Amino acid sequence: MEYISKIGSKGEIFTPKAVRDQLDFHANQPISIIVKKNGIFVSKIRTDEEILKINKTKNVKVSYHVLKNMDSELENEL
Repeated sequence: MEYISKIGSKGEIFTPKAVRDQLDFHANQPISIIVKKNGIFVSKIRTDEEILKINKTKNVKVSYHVLKNMDSELENEL
């Protein structure tokens, strides 16, 4: 299935609700974005451990917001 959407004024990519529902994407959920020559590939990250594993094995930039959320989750566990 192909969808046509838009990029917002702040660079947000608006994912249609049908796509979010099909892929079980939720607000504030970490995602992986792989940049290719003609576009991007977006996939869901399920756990903080997955973020750490990806970051350890590849040259990956993790956004401030994802790190801040991970820090908040760690504080809540203590």
